[in-house]
Parts: sequence; structure tokens; C-alpha cells
Amino acid sequence: MPVYGRRLKQQKVRQSMSRKGNCLDNATMESFFGTLKSEFFYMNRFRNVDELQTGIKDYIHYYNHDRIKLRLQGLSPVQYRMKYKQH
Repeated sequence: MPVYGRRLKQQKVRQSMSRKGNCLDNATMESFFGTLKSEFFYMNRFRNVDELQTGIKDYIHYYNHDRIKLRLQGLSPVQYRMKYKQH
């Protein structure tokens, strides 16, 4: 999107992209952001940006340390990594 690209350049932000049309690179993050929105963002109201930022930080900690996933044998991502790191 040209307008978006120009805005990034104005802010001195380098856009991260792979080959044109390759959507698989972002699948993991797209999945996470979808979960973040459905489990956190849409369920709450925020009075200001600081409240939103604090909530996002808290949610990311919850997601990594407390939220279990069946795909990870009922462990949180951190617990799963620690289990296999020790072996």
C-alpha cells in the first residue's frame, strides 16, 4: 500500500517484507494478534493509551506464562520450552 509505505518512511521505519505475495512469513504473528484481539482487546474498554499498553504487556505475560495450549501438551509456551530445554 503506497500511502502506508510513505508513512513508514516519514517515521524512519523500515518495512519488513519477504518475497511479494508470501503471506506465510507472518502466519504466527497474525495468529497471535487475532488471539490478542479476541481474548483481550475486544473484551475490554480503555480510558487512555497508557491503560491499553499496560493491558497488552499483562496479556503477553499471561499468554506466554499462564495460558495453556493443548498443542503444547497442556502447558504454557514458557513451561513447554523449559520442559524440553532441561533434557
